[in-house]
Amino acid sequence: MVQRSKRLLSYPAFIVLVAYTARMAVFFYMSYMWHGTPNPVRTFLPYGYELGLVARSIAAGHGFSSPLRFGETGPTAWFTPIYPYLVAGVFKLWGIFSDESRFILETLNCAFGALTVIPIYGIASRVFGKNVAAGAAWAWVFLPASFFFAISWIWDTALAALFLALIFWATLAMREAKSIWPWAGYGALWVTGVLINPSLLSLFPFLAGWALWQSHYSSSSRIKFSAAMLLVFAIGLAPWTIRNYRVFGKFIPLRSNFGLELWLGNNPNVPDTWSPWLHPNDDPAEWAKYKRMGEIAFMAAKEHDAFQFMWAHPGDTLNFMSRRFMETWLAATESPADIWGRSSLNIKAIFLMNILLSLFAWLGAMFVNRNRHPEAAPFAMVLLIFPLVFYLTHSTLRYRFPMEPIMIILAAYAVAHLVSLLRGRPARVQQSVTPAGSLPAI
Repeated sequence: MVQRSKRLLSYPAFIVLVAYTARMAVFFYMSYMWHGTPNPVRTFLPYGYELGLVARSIAAGHGFSSPLRFGETGPTAWFTPIYPYLVAGVFKLWGIFSDESRFILETLNCAFGALTVIPIYGIASRVFGKNVAAGAAWAWVFLPASFFFAISWIWDTALAALFLALIFWATLAMREAKSIWPWAGYGALWVTGVLINPSLLSLFPFLAGWALWQSHYSSSSRIKFSAAMLLVFAIGLAPWTIRNYRVFGKFIPLRSNFGLELWLGNNPNVPDTWSPWLHPNDDPAEWAKYKRMGEIAFMAAKEHDAFQFMWAHPGDTLNFMSRRFMETWLAATESPADIWGRSSLNIKAIFLMNILLSLFAWLGAMFVNRNRHPEAAPFAMVLLIFPLVFYLTHSTLRYRFPMEPIMIILAAYAVAHLVSLLRGRPARVQQSVTPAGSLPAI
């Protein structure tokens, strides 16, 4: 009986079921609490601000346009297309900003969060063994952030985390791929992830390059593999890039709003990390400027102003970046002692969990690198490279969330390694316990 229970608790499908049930239970509770909220908040806040407005425009027949709440502004490339069109499809079937649409979208986000258990288990099982895999999967089930961003935001956050975990899992498996077809599929997985959340693109040259370098085949085979991957990636990206060029007359492969995001974090009015009240979704004057200039000219002007400020104020720029670094890893921009001394119990708990997750993730990366495991490099790449753009622009835990599946795996390994050291039996990572490209039993 004990052995049967242990096997059940280590079974990925069962963990997925628990994760989904737990998220839906919290969602129903939050929906009950939300029911009395005034309508303007109910129809705006849950839908991710600009994303919900673009989805509304699509569903209403006005196309991919008007991301700001003060009025229509015409076509936009503020987002990549996959998630806005998903939301728009739900709006079309169940009503724009309706309770039914919110239920469907939150249910999907809960499913994305629960399904992330599968790549977490697959990655950890391959590299660290099944005990760490089960521990990491269960840690993900109860990670507060994995509830919060699936339930409180109708945004691509939960889906992006799922896809980054799937891409990472595929990257490890590509070392043994024997033909161009898995590499073509790998390219398709990458372009889908990038069209969900463009921040994933920062990892593409590093993870894909590592997979090619580590492949056990000749240089000519690597050239064919990379050609297949890049061809599929380019074909997948082409329709959106062509649309943007036709609409704006400019090469915009993904999205247009980098200049604004950079300026919001680097201008004379930034107090610590960024200036959200100057966003054209919140400042009527900035919205009017956006509407008058047009999206592309507005973004170019903001990028120019941001870089001009950064060159003129290098000390402030470095200070802002250091605070964003702290916010990314500690969920705070102030001294931890100051935050702890004046925060409520809930804030202290969230703060402590973020510190522990970050600490153990970095410890796990250090341990796996010290063991010289051949698959250590991709873990370090995610931690080091993915957040870089947010240090430069502005940061929140929502931006960090897509890499938290990788962090939870490293944290689970760090705990297992420390426990083994205390017992006098150092934990050892293993050499690919899961065959290349295969899934764990579900």
